[in-house]
Amino acid sequence: MKSKSPRHGVARVISKLGLGSRTQAMQWVREGRVRVNGRLVRDFEFGVQHDLDRVTVDGLERAPARLVVMLNKPRGLVTTTKDEQGRETVYRCFEGAALPWLAPVGRLDKASEGLLLFSNDPAWAARITAPATGPDKRYHVQIDRLADASLLRRLEQGVQLQGEHSGARRIGARRIGAKSVRCLRAGRRNAWLEIVLDEGRNREIRRLLAACDVSVLRLVRVAIGGLLLGDLPKGGWRALSQEEISALAG
Repeated sequence: MKSKSPRHGVARVISKLGLGSRTQAMQWVREGRVRVNGRLVRDFEFGVQHDLDRVTVDGLERAPARLVVMLNKPRGLVTTTKDEQGRETVYRCFEGAALPWLAPVGRLDKASEGLLLFSNDPAWAARITAPATGPDKRYHVQIDRLADASLLRRLEQGVQLQGEHSGARRIGARRIGAKSVRCLRAGRRNAWLEIVLDEGRNREIRRLLAACDVSVLRLVRVAIGGLLLGDLPKGGWRALSQEEISALAG
């Protein structure tokens, strides 16, 4: 009896297999590099049953062995494979490196810096970014004022955000807060906080602090779970060991 699994567009299946992003897959289809069961496919919406059909790109059926890379993201780069506005992306840091296709695991906004992961394994990446299974994320954040006990308490208790728009998509009202907050050091007019999130959505810390009338001067992610940014130079990267990869996934 044949599989009853649903059909999906071949570009989507390629991305799920970890061979490349969906955008890259669409380009490969146009270039005539994709075959389904040996047949050349020119339509990136061509229906495929992943457990029945054989999909290849340049003859390659499976993604290379799982690879996870950590990058010390510099400020000013956007976390995307290609930016429609022509801004420099994090992939600038990998120029000249002999690496397979890698996708960001989560993201850091343009003004943020620090530890950012990349992987060619979509299933592993989904586990790391999922709220229920992903590790905590730790940040060092410089703010534009001194931090008293009241502010630290409010950040941990959380705030209610009203509905807002993210591009064309509207986000409903929700409550956000930090798992833990402590003051690392203080100057005369500003302070550094250590903020731990158990989820780490896009711009979560900036939204949380803005709701408390606090501006961010600098934001650096210093750890994901037990993986530390350490002394990795800005713009530098390294591959994680299998022990580090396993530890992140719990």
